[in-house]
Parts: sequence; structure tokens; C-alpha cells
Amino acid sequence: MEQEVMQAIRAELESNIDAKYREFHSSLVPGQNCRILGVRIPVSRRIAKAIARDHYEVYTEQFNPEVYEELLIRGMMIGYGKLTREEQTAELDRFVPMINSWGICDSSCATCHFMKKDQEYWYGYLQKWLKSSREYEIRFGVVCLLDFFINEAYIDAVLEEMKKIHHDGYYVKMAVAWAVSICYIHFPEKTQKLLKENSLDDWTHNKTIQKIRESLRISKEKKEMLKTWKR
Repeated sequence: MEQEVMQAIRAELESNIDAKYREFHSSLVPGQNCRILGVRIPVSRRIAKAIARDHYEVYTEQFNPEVYEELLIRGMMIGYGKLTREEQTAELDRFVPMINSWGICDSSCATCHFMKKDQEYWYGYLQKWLKSSREYEIRFGVVCLLDFFINEAYIDAVLEEMKKIHHDGYYVKMAVAWAVSICYIHFPEKTQKLLKENSLDDWTHNKTIQKIRESLRISKEKKEMLKTWKR
């Protein structure tokens, strides 16, 4: 039965391979040590939802972490499964250390809508990833803050977390710049204070300003002002 389930899942993935998309996506995740099939994200989401509903345990035991889409689905289904908070916690504890690219990280974070509920608990849970020494574990924490905690209740805490992160990994720095830029869009005065404090390293500071200035939601006047803040 388990073998039949996995054969059906893999057949579904194989039938949705897009060679051009595989080539394109491979260029976005350089150095990826998983085999990329070339299945588009909406298809992977649809498959993840079905697995989470019907074959959760079978998949977690039988999936191949060396296939990009199988690992991606493994992360996505945590948000789609009917799990208790304790089960969600245990699943994230198992999955987050497996993350090996920004694509796996960000798409998995995006399904964790349960973090919108019981925010005090999940904010506390994310601390261990934010304090990790591993690049993609930190990025997981930052992207979850970006996705679910940029709100009135947590904006001050999120900005403080961004100031505390000091890691040389490119994908950590990019995540922090992305997060702070979104903070600026929603809470410009609070975020402006952080930028004026020079709390971020030069590269992340300048990348943050670049990302803010790329936003269509920022006025021309503010973009010109921000340009003068680059180091």
C-alpha cells in the first residue's frame, strides 16, 4: 500500500515536469544538491494539499529528500495538514534542518498560516531558528517573521530581531533586507529609526534601501530621500 501511494505521487510529479521551468528554476537556486524535476510551484502545492489530507504519515516516511520537489512538498504539507500545535512543532523541528535552499525555505514558510494564530507561542518558537548558526535555519525564522508577524503587535519585536542577526550567509542577509523593506512599507517611521541607527551591516543596509526603493508603494520623494542614506 505504501509503495503504491508513493508510486502514484511520483507518477503525478513526473507527469507535470516542465523542462524549460526546470532550467529556469535551476538557475535561481545555484549550488542546489537536490535533483530538480521541474514541477511548477502551484502543482507542487496541489499535490502537497492532497498528500496532507490523505497520506501524511506514508509520505513523511517514504519521501526522497534528494529530490527537490519531494522535499518541497514535505515542507508545504506541514501547513496543510490537520495537525495539533504540538504536532506542528514536532514536524517543523524535523523539517527545518533539512532545508537546503531559499526556494524550499520560502515556499514552506508561506504555508505556515497557523502562525497567525497563537502568535505569542509561535514567536517564541521561532527564536531557536533565529539564534541558529545555520544559514537556512536563520532564514526560516526571518521569513516566518516577515510572512506572519509584521503587524502592530509585533513590529517592534521584529525590528529588534533584525538588529540582532549577524551572519555572513548571503541568504540570511537577503532575508533580513527583504524583511526590513516590508517593515518600512507598513511601518515607515519605526523602520526609519532602525535605518538611521546604522544597526545593519553595510551590505544589508544598502540592499534594504534598494528593495524599499524598488517598491511601487513608496513615493518618489521618499525614494530620493532613501537614496541619500546609502553607505
